[in-house]
Amino acid sequence: MDAIATAGLTRIFGAKRAVDDLTLTVRQGDIYGFVGRNGSGKSTVMKMICGLVPQTAGTVRIFGEQFAPGTTSRRIGAVIEDPGFYPGFTGLDNVRCRALSLGLPDEKAASARALEQVGLAEVARKKAKAYSLGMKQRLGLAMALVGSPDILMLDEPFNGLDPQVVREVRSLIVRLAETRGVTVFISSHVLDQLERMVTRYGVIREGRLVREVTAAEVEAECADYLNVRCADTELALSVLQTAFPQAVFSVMPDNALHVSGGVVPQEAGRALAQKGIVVEELYVHERDIEEYFVALMGGEAESAAAPTRRKAAKGGGRRA
Repeated sequence: MDAIATAGLTRIFGAKRAVDDLTLTVRQGDIYGFVGRNGSGKSTVMKMICGLVPQTAGTVRIFGEQFAPGTTSRRIGAVIEDPGFYPGFTGLDNVRCRALSLGLPDEKAASARALEQVGLAEVARKKAKAYSLGMKQRLGLAMALVGSPDILMLDEPFNGLDPQVVREVRSLIVRLAETRGVTVFISSHVLDQLERMVTRYGVIREGRLVREVTAAEVEAECADYLNVRCADTELALSVLQTAFPQAVFSVMPDNALHVSGGVVPQEAGRALAQKGIVVEELYVHERDIEEYFVALMGGEAESAAAPTRRKAAKGGGRRA
């Protein structure tokens, strides 16, 4: 079953169409990375899913149940934009307020467990206004977790966290998904952290969902490959297929050959030279996840199909 499903989700603020006909699905147990530039509509989408902002049009379903605009599901725990809490209350009392609003039978014990999960047990009785930025982020996470939600909505949860706490929060998110089947919908600009835990991605650009893709598909599309350009593409392909039967070959629209599967540049060049084929270009294409998503988000990057970095074919090179 889909944990979250939106159809035609739209939000208009005055003359601005902040979210435009957005349809996405998040499967139960997914850690879904929601990626987009500032102002692309990420937070607005998350607020509509949580019922904090009513949609102008479209529908939101949580585990198959459709919710009216501006209403929410008790199965969702969320931290969107800045964590909301009472500065004059202790961390424990802030989480207890959330637990009481959910009607939990033993709100004090549930709150203590949530604070322990995020590493705030030792400062639970300190006032929230004395917390550091990272501690405030963790307090917001504790408030989202206290009701044992089936869906966790996290908007930039790594802001202000030091590397050790980032690792702890990331491990907690993965553990909740793997052991309790919690579905996590997370937006973040820290792409290397998303890469370590996300199972699927959704990319939003100017209010529109431009792509949904699995982590495995991203890994495949960001994998290195050998780019070969010759005067005679068909002959070069035939020679390389014979020399490297284990490799995978693609002929691109511009007649360049993309070769993956462990072909070293020097070996490919040698095989072509032995047949008298003139090589015009030979390099290893490298592309990291940041460049991949910047291209999808519409940043100043080369197109998703174009090479973004080249590695010289000397000293053995990297395998494609």
